[in-house]
Amino acid sequence: MVMSLPRQLFRGWLAAVAKRQPAQALHDLLQLRDDITRQIDDMAIRYDGGVHVKHRLTRYHDFFIERIRAGERVLDLGCGIGFLAYDIVTRTDAVVTGIDLDAHNLLVARQRFQHPKLTLILGDALACLPSRHFDVVILSNILEHIEQRVAFLRDVQRLVRPERLLIRVPMIDRHWLVPLRKELGLSYFSDPGHYTEYTEQSFGEELQQADLAVTHRQINWGEIWAEAQPRQPGTIP
Repeated sequence: MVMSLPRQLFRGWLAAVAKRQPAQALHDLLQLRDDITRQIDDMAIRYDGGVHVKHRLTRYHDFFIERIRAGERVLDLGCGIGFLAYDIVTRTDAVVTGIDLDAHNLLVARQRFQHPKLTLILGDALACLPSRHFDVVILSNILEHIEQRVAFLRDVQRLVRPERLLIRVPMIDRHWLVPLRKELGLSYFSDPGHYTEYTEQSFGEELQQADLAVTHRQINWGEIWAEAQPRQPGTIP
């Protein structure tokens, strides 16, 4: 429980700063908000027993699962702790390979989400893309962490030869606080590891540059969820 006296002191300090320097007060509040958001994320993971509550509340797994058929070979790049990959296996009877570069993520995945049709590989998807065919490639909150995204998407098509890609990315115009943070000189991406965040237009343009055609797109929870297909399967040089 937040103690009443510290709250009163904080409010008094904030009122004094805001009266003289509203921009500074906003700057400090937004930085404090970042700290609180990190704590909320940590608690949200503990609250649902080690899996972030967003998996359950946003139901984003359903978007992927509804687009995967039994027996298909699925490659989940940046699979994290493997919960989405496991959910796909158990709910669709697909065969899934997950790759992640974080050893701790893979340790958790192997402890919690084992399944005969789920293979988990420790590695960097940028450097160790498997050179064999998968029907579906999943990029769930992954593209924004990659600097050379068009080249990466073309490599995925050339090496993996997927029939379709299922993609989830954050939007830059998700909240009015984004341009305010930029105006105040603060980082305005939702994660410090992001190289970009998208508008609908920039997302479409990037996939077009990578020779991908968007066949379905929807906006949910400040994110783009999309399905894309190679424009000319098997012809990426």
